[in-house]
Amino acid sequence: MNRILTERKKRSRKEKSKRLFIHITGIVQGVGFRPFIYSLATRYSLSGFVLNDTSGVKIEVEGKEKNMADFLKHVALDAPPLALIEKIDCRKLLPIGYHHFEIKKSKKEKEKFTLISPDISICPDCLRELFDKADRRYQYSFINCTNCGPRFSIIENIPYDRARTTMREFKLCPECQKEYDDPLNRRFHAQPDACEVCGPQVNLFNNKGSKIHSFDPIKTSAGLLKKGYIVAVKGLGGFHLACDAANKTSVETLRKRKYREDKPFALMALDVEKIKEFCRVNEYEQRLLLSPRRPILILRKKKDCRLPDEIAPHNKCLGMMLPYTPLHYLLLREAGMVLVMTSGNISDEPIAYKNKDAFKRLGGIADYFLVHNRKIQTRIDDSVTRIFNNQEMILRRSRGYVPQPMKVNLFFEEPVLAVGGELKNTFCLATRNYVFLSHHIGDLENLSALTSFEEGIDHFLRIFHASPRIVACDLHPDYLSTKFAREYCQNSSFKLELIPIQHHHAHIVSCLVDNHFEGKAIGVAFDGVGLGTDGRIWGGEFLVADLRGFARVAQLKYLPLPGGEMAIKEPWRMAVTYLNEVYGPDFLSLPLPFLETLKKDKIMLLLKIIKKGVNSPLTSSMGRLFDAVSALTGLRDRVNYEGQAAIELEMLVEEKEKGSYPFEISSQEKIILIDPKAIIASIVSDLINHERKEVIAARFHNTVARIILQTCKKIREKKGLNEVALSGGVFQNVYLLEKTCDLLTKAEFSVYTHHQVPPNDGGISLGQAVIAHSRSRKCA
Repeated sequence: MNRILTERKKRSRKEKSKRLFIHITGIVQGVGFRPFIYSLATRYSLSGFVLNDTSGVKIEVEGKEKNMADFLKHVALDAPPLALIEKIDCRKLLPIGYHHFEIKKSKKEKEKFTLISPDISICPDCLRELFDKADRRYQYSFINCTNCGPRFSIIENIPYDRARTTMREFKLCPECQKEYDDPLNRRFHAQPDACEVCGPQVNLFNNKGSKIHSFDPIKTSAGLLKKGYIVAVKGLGGFHLACDAANKTSVETLRKRKYREDKPFALMALDVEKIKEFCRVNEYEQRLLLSPRRPILILRKKKDCRLPDEIAPHNKCLGMMLPYTPLHYLLLREAGMVLVMTSGNISDEPIAYKNKDAFKRLGGIADYFLVHNRKIQTRIDDSVTRIFNNQEMILRRSRGYVPQPMKVNLFFEEPVLAVGGELKNTFCLATRNYVFLSHHIGDLENLSALTSFEEGIDHFLRIFHASPRIVACDLHPDYLSTKFAREYCQNSSFKLELIPIQHHHAHIVSCLVDNHFEGKAIGVAFDGVGLGTDGRIWGGEFLVADLRGFARVAQLKYLPLPGGEMAIKEPWRMAVTYLNEVYGPDFLSLPLPFLETLKKDKIMLLLKIIKKGVNSPLTSSMGRLFDAVSALTGLRDRVNYEGQAAIELEMLVEEKEKGSYPFEISSQEKIILIDPKAIIASIVSDLINHERKEVIAARFHNTVARIILQTCKKIREKKGLNEVALSGGVFQNVYLLEKTCDLLTKAEFSVYTHHQVPPNDGGISLGQAVIAHSRSRKCA
C-alpha cells in the first residue's frame, strides 16, 4: 500500500510540472540577460537552463504552471536596463525532470544572427566603486559589469563570449573568475571584466615613443594638461586629442598641428553642472547628456561663456559630452578642468585606434600619449546629436548607437548591402526586418578611409551572418563607394543585383523610414551636391516620392558651378555667378565690399570659364545658394571645412527679424522652377544701404522657409499630397528647420523630420537599402 501511495505522489508531482521552451531575440547578449534569467528562475523555483546562441537567448524552464506564467511576465517587465527584447517565442514541451537551473555555455550555430549591444557608458554602480577606496577596483581604469562598458568595439564574432572579443588576451584572476562564474553577481559573464591584477593597464609615453615612468599615469597626464600640453588619450573606440579648453594657447596650438583651422572642437566636462556654466541646458538635453549613449550634444552657448572663441570660431554653439569611460572620469576629476576631446586624426582621416598607428600619425600633434593595451576591434567615433522640438535629432550616428538596428515594417528576404555616398559615409546592411546602419566612416577621399569602410563592411557581414544578394549604391559613378559596389558584385561568387539609387531620393526615403511612413510624400531635399538623373548636380529639389520611386516636381533654377569642386571650397565663385546672372557684367560696378576684396583679373577669368562652360557643370544646389549669400555678406569667401559658409550664416541670424525677400516661382511645362534672382538683388540692395549682416542673414533664412511653403502648396494643389519630408544637409540648420516646420504646420501639412537617422549624407545608405529592396527583382 505504501509503495502505491508513493508512486501516486510522484505521478501527481509530474503531472503538475510543466516544461516550456523560450526563445528570445533582440539585444540580449552582453547586457546581463542570462544572470537575470537565472535569478528569475531561482525566484520562481524553476529548473532548466539558459544559453546564448547565434540567434539570441534560448531558455528551457520546468516547474509549476503558475510559476512559469509569473516568470514569463517578469522576463518582459523586468529585463536588464540595456536589454532590448524584440520577440519572445514559447513552445510547450513534455517535462523531463530537470533538477536545477543552470547557465550553459554558448552554442554556436550557422546561418543565424543575434543583435549586439552598442558600447555603453560606465554605470552608476561601477562609478561608485571606481571612487570607493574600500573597493578592490578603486581607480581601476577599466572597471565594468554586465550593465556597462565596451561591447561593439571589442567584439570579433558572435556569440558574444570573452573568447570572441579582444579581452581574450587577459586571463581572469581567481577573484574575477569567481565573480564571472557567479550567476548572482553583477559581473557574471561580463566579458570585458577585469581588475588591476589581471586586466588591461594604462601607460604614459612621450611623442617619441619613450615610456614615462609614473606610479599614476593618469595623474601625471592631468598635470601635463594643466601645463598646457596636448595629450593623445586612447578611449573606447579610438584616440582623442585632449588639451585644457580654457587655455587659448593650447587650443590654438592643437588647431595648428591638426590642420583644423575653424571646425569646432568637442568638449568633455565632468558633470552637467560644469556644462551649465558655459551652455544652456534644458531638461531634454540634460536627459540625453546623462543617457548611457553619452553623445556629443550641440548646446547653445551662454552669452557670458568664459571659454575661448577658438574652440568653435564664429559659432553660437558648443559640442559637449560627459565622460563615458572610467579612464575619462579619472582624468577629468584629476585635471579639474573642461577638456577639448577632439578626434585623434589629422584633418579628415579616420581616427587612430591602434597604438603603433597612433604614435606614427599623431606624433606631430600630441606631446604625450596616454594609452592602454586593450585592443580595439572596430574604431568608432563619438556620436553627435542635438535636441529639436524636444526630440533627438542625430547628426552623426556612431558610438553608443551602433550597431543597434532600426526596426522597419519591411522584411528583407534577400539581404541588402547599401554602400552610401562619398561624404559622411555610412553603409547599411538590411536583413530580415532589421536595418543596421553602420558607424560613421567619414569622407571617402583617401586610402585609409576606404580601408576603414571595407573593414567595416566585412565585420558587419561576419557578425550578422549575412550574405547580401542586392547591393545598392549612389548614382554617381566616380564615388569610391560606387566603385566598391561594382567591384564587389563583379568579384562575388554569387550573382548579385546592383541597383544605383538617386542621391536625393535616398535622402527622402531615409526620412520616411525614420518616421515609419510608407506612403507617398512631398520630399524636400536640400543639400550641397548629388548627381541627378539628367546628369546634372542637384541639391535644391522637391520630389514626389515613396519607398520605390520618385518624380522631380520642382527645383532651384540651374546655374553654373564654375571650377566644379573648387566652387564648393571657394564660395566667392558662386557669389560672382549669381551676381553675373542678375546684373550681367555690370555687377562689377556695384559698390559692394565683397567685390573690393577680389582681384579683378580673378573675376574676369571666372566669367570667361562660365561663358565657355569650362569645368562649370550646372547645379540646382541650395547649399551653393547659401554659400553665395555667405560670401556676398562678407562672411566667408573660402571654407576650411564642409558647410562652413552656411553654418556661419546661420550663426549670424538676428532671430527677432521677421522680414524676408521676394522670389519667383513659375510653373513650367514639366516642373516648377524657383528663381532666386530677386533674392540676390534684394540682398545687394540691403548691403548697399548698409543693412546689418545679422538682419540680412535672417531675411534670407526666412525667405528659404517661405520658398518651401509656397512650393509645397503648389505641389499639394496638383498632387493632393499633404505629407512633407525634409531631408539633406541644409536641414541641419536648426533656425531654418524650425521656421520651415512652423510655416508648414500652420498650413496644415504633416511634417516629417529626422530623429534617429542623420539628415546629412550619413543617412542616405538607409534610403538606398530600402529603395533597392523595393525595386529588386524579388519585389518587382
